[in-house]
Amino acid sequence: MNMADVDVVVLGGGTAGSQVAAYVAGRGRSVALVEAGLVGGESPYLACVPSNSLLRSARRGESWEHAVASRDEATNRLDDSAAAQRLTAAGVTLIRGTGRVTAPGTVTAGDTSLGYSHLVIATGSEPVAPPIEGLADIQAWTTAEALSCPDLPRRLIILGGGPAGCELSQIYATFGSQVTLVEAEDRLLPAEPAFTGEILAEALRRAGVEIRLGSAATKAERTAEGLVLALADGTRIEADRLLLATGRRPRLSGLGLDVLGIDVKPGLPLPVDATCRVTGAIASGASAGSAGAPAAPSAGTADGAIWAAGDAIGTGHAHAASYQARVVAANIMGEPREADYRALPRVVYTVPSVFAVGLTPVTAEAAGMTLTTAGSSLAGTVRARLDDDDAGCLELYAEPDSGVLVGAVGVGPDAADWMAEITLAIRARVPVAVLADVVHAFPTHGEALEVPLRALTGKAS
Repeated sequence: MNMADVDVVVLGGGTAGSQVAAYVAGRGRSVALVEAGLVGGESPYLACVPSNSLLRSARRGESWEHAVASRDEATNRLDDSAAAQRLTAAGVTLIRGTGRVTAPGTVTAGDTSLGYSHLVIATGSEPVAPPIEGLADIQAWTTAEALSCPDLPRRLIILGGGPAGCELSQIYATFGSQVTLVEAEDRLLPAEPAFTGEILAEALRRAGVEIRLGSAATKAERTAEGLVLALADGTRIEADRLLLATGRRPRLSGLGLDVLGIDVKPGLPLPVDATCRVTGAIASGASAGSAGAPAAPSAGTADGAIWAAGDAIGTGHAHAASYQARVVAANIMGEPREADYRALPRVVYTVPSVFAVGLTPVTAEAAGMTLTTAGSSLAGTVRARLDDDDAGCLELYAEPDSGVLVGAVGVGPDAADWMAEITLAIRARVPVAVLADVVHAFPTHGEALEVPLRALTGKAS
């Protein structure tokens, strides 16, 4: 077996793992990254990029064949060689395969044993199949398969009314599939304020999507023509294809993390502190290198530790994984840094799009907080009238005592663009009184922010 000692071993080459590895290697540390799948992770190949490519083609009225060709070009036809070359050019040793911790301070990947000072767990996530009778007999799509397959089903059931389910519903309905979207909760986007799901449901219905809310799927059966999905309320839906958009869980099994004293609970993310350091883990200061001697941290680094980033700690968004990668890399380099999650955006790239950041009344209540709320409609802007599109509104949420924004949700055309200033305001804790004095260009959707901001300062609108 080949033996090698490096400063850092990264398990997982997705968004977080690749960025940690490249940054630390660029600062002169020896780094080995172990990845069995696509270098770069799912986001550029099987999630965000192909979804946004298909949504763009749908908006442009392109044919399905042209849309698939554009999608495949955007994802480099699932060829990760360019991403792999960028890593190696940065000085990272890329090992294709699956890594497993075999002792504190040692990872084994195939025929290679790696001694490390720092271990980064960035193994991403995997889809979760709901407990539905007969589901194992149905060749259901995952979201990754739906975003990489050239097929356009005539009749498609999408299970799950979260961001992925809504985006895929709009994609396939626009290109001609007869889509039924099933959500067990009583509204779409159940994790966000109710008005977001209501507006989006109306848009999806206009696109031809049939929406079934408030009844869970109970049984799937194969038929001569395709399949039938039964719901708890007795509804039976016929289709040619079933797509599961029912959530994901951290991919942590089989990594040998128990060797490090890490208690991996099925379906739950790794516990980390504010620096993204895994709590309760055995650090590499007690580890042995390839020769059996303690593997001391490299000069200029923090004490050897176990770190984690991305979906392994429950992130769920590529941009959040990138942020955590920067936090982990800085701490490995001995530059203390803590993550601040007050202003992480959440976006659904449908038409209209949905943008959310920070706290909402529901999440605040769970944390024992009460928020002040103010909202407005895009219909009040000239931009909406010019575009003949007033299907949108927004809400801003502030702390009553400090007068500082802590959350916001907006629905409308390209909402992530005109709501970006709110992300900055929450992160920088800009007083609402200052924000209310900001001048927005005319005519833009951003003008819709002025009404609720003035309301939150107690000024007349």
